[in-house]
Amino acid sequence: MGVSVDEFLQMLDELPGVKLNHGGEWIGIKVRDKGFGYLWEKTETVGLKATVEEQLALVAERPEVFEVQFTAGRFGWVVVHLDRIDADELFELVTEAWCLTASQQMVADFLATHPIGQRVQSG
Repeated sequence: MGVSVDEFLQMLDELPGVKLNHGGEWIGIKVRDKGFGYLWEKTETVGLKATVEEQLALVAERPEVFEVQFTAGRFGWVVVHLDRIDADELFELVTEAWCLTASQQMVADFLATHPIGQRVQSG
C-alpha cells in the first residue's frame, strides 16, 4: 500500500493533455488550462478535484487517508495522503478529477480506449 510521488507523476502520463505547473511549494496539475489537482512533494500529499458528495464520503469513510481541502461551487477538493492509498484507487480518483475538468470529447475518447473506461462502464 502506498504510492510514491514518482509513481503518482507516472499516472498523470496516462491522461491526455495534462500539464504540470511548478508553483514553488506545490505543482499544479491542469488540463485545458484548468486545474484538477495539486501535488505537494514535501508532504507527499495530493489535492484532487471531486464532487462535494464524493469529497464528504471519502473523508467520512477514511479520514486517515483523506482530508477536506476546500469547497468551490459544486466541487469539493480532497487531500490524499499518498502513503496511505493504493495505486488503483488513486488512479481512479485522479481520472475522476481529470474527467470533471477535461472536455467531453477528451473524456469520451479516453474512456473508449483506456482500460479504466471498461471498469467505469461496467461498474
